[in-house]
Amino acid sequence: MKTFKTLNINYFFNDNNAYRKLTKPILIFILVSTQMAIAQQQESNLPYYEMPAQATTFTAGTVTARMIDGLGFRYYWATEGLTATDLNYRANKEGRSSEETIDHILSLSSYIINTAQKKEIVRTDYSSLSFAEKRKQTLNNFKLAAEIIKEQTDFSENQMLFSTAFKLPFWNLLNGPIADALTHCGQLAIYRRSSGNPINAKANVLTGKLRD
Repeated sequence: MKTFKTLNINYFFNDNNAYRKLTKPILIFILVSTQMAIAQQQESNLPYYEMPAQATTFTAGTVTARMIDGLGFRYYWATEGLTATDLNYRANKEGRSSEETIDHILSLSSYIINTAQKKEIVRTDYSSLSFAEKRKQTLNNFKLAAEIIKEQTDFSENQMLFSTAFKLPFWNLLNGPIADALTHCGQLAIYRRSSGNPINAKANVLTGKLRD
């Protein structure tokens, strides 16, 4: 029997090798399975696959945090499994594409986390990031903001600071960026259905979990 000191993958793809037809499909299967496992592991590390446990008390902080958690869950499933075709889809030539909408939601998530951290809001161009990077950053922004806000009861110092000369109270975060981001998550769900890739039907926004 022929033995090898080291494994040379090219050996298996050599047209003259008697085992090529058998080993090539096996190797391809292994490589694809490994890539899928890595992708699934990365996906499982993102927040909002499910809604976190609900708070035991009602405060301004826990209620607001729950709204952001709901937003995170909706965003997770509105953007899960999007393809290049989905990202490029736009309802008409004047409107945003799905990916441009995702850029906008990322900007809104930065408004939310900066307000939670009492930082100035700085407009940023996210177009150079990959879709996966945008999605990860958006979900992490929602998660961190919710964790900070749920511990608070006084929001008088949590102002939306666009500059030293222009600021808005925390109230405007509710009817502004949070409500706006929720609207755009619904928009993404409609867009992906139009591009032939509807949202996972098992994602239940009422329970914040996947249906069995």
